[in-house]
Amino acid sequence: MVEEVIAEFGVTKRTAYRMRDEAFLSRRRLVHSPHRLSFAERERILVGVARGESNAEIARALGRDRSTIGRELARCGPRRGNYSALSAERKAQTACRRPKPTKLASHPRLLLEVEQRLREYCSPQQIAARLKREFPDDPEMRISHETIYQSLYVQARGELRRELAACLRTGRTRRKPQGRVDRRGGIQDMVMISERPAEIEDRAVPGHWEGDLLIGKRNQSQIATLVERSTRFVMLAALKDRTPVHVADVLAERIGTLPAELRRSLTWDQGRELKAHKTFAIRAGVNVYFCDPRSPWQRGSNENTNGLLRQYLPKGLDLSTRSQADLDQIADSLNRRPRKTLDWLTPAEKMLEAITGQPAVIGSGRPEPPR
Repeated sequence: MVEEVIAEFGVTKRTAYRMRDEAFLSRRRLVHSPHRLSFAERERILVGVARGESNAEIARALGRDRSTIGRELARCGPRRGNYSALSAERKAQTACRRPKPTKLASHPRLLLEVEQRLREYCSPQQIAARLKREFPDDPEMRISHETIYQSLYVQARGELRRELAACLRTGRTRRKPQGRVDRRGGIQDMVMISERPAEIEDRAVPGHWEGDLLIGKRNQSQIATLVERSTRFVMLAALKDRTPVHVADVLAERIGTLPAELRRSLTWDQGRELKAHKTFAIRAGVNVYFCDPRSPWQRGSNENTNGLLRQYLPKGLDLSTRSQADLDQIADSLNRRPRKTLDWLTPAEKMLEAITGQPAVIGSGRPEPPR
């Protein structure tokens, strides 16, 4: 392809490769948030810079705020430099990936220094200050005390978390909220996702579920969604309201219909609707784990399933108009869809395999189209 472009248009090899990369990048761009600059807008910024237009003139041409253009040029190339729309787009795509790797995870030498000093009972603030003085010319050895706290209380897992947190003066394994806290909505005695057993992480053992609420029109109706991590099997439950007692009762009833070997754990976000998690755990015989705040990727299977459910239950729909029978039919349709992650088996076939211990038999029927 590159040789053909060079022969036909008489451009240099470097230009031909750049044209190929830009064409490939444009084909990948299927969905784009209107709140972020698109590749076409970045090309218009490049034209504006070449013409000598001011940030305000470029912003008016794009219908954007002047500060948006200023930040883009400051981040991806000074006005007098070689601003590249392709390079800026690549930087933006890299920056928006979630979850982002932490600095400690990306720099083993820094991680070793921090771990050693924590074991010497230095506080994160002392560690950050000393590293700055001891390595003044090495930016890789710089870290803020807040990053260390985040690594201890959010990213650290299992034995490492308990060991290093015990080196702090407080000995806490969970961060104490700062400032004014709404005590009315707090969830008592949460077991965080970092304490979850390793068998849940690798999806090797069935019976571990992820759950959430799907909200309807004007935030006034809701259903509960449950997804089994290993098989992607879906269960839906109609809810009259979001009171913790009602949610716990309904979830316990739905999960209680499963065999004991398929009732091992449930991972939920920190929504107040599961404040009665102890009641649910006792009734259903299921361990409950809570995600870190603002970390939807920790329930990735459930988030993906909620997106699929919008084919059947679009946003703006009053979910109270759907009976439990309707929801069972929708769940059955989803469970009979083949999934790439299951090697094109269906969740229903994988669940039957988990229950019987026999290899899945192909042929559970075709799913019904969304209504």
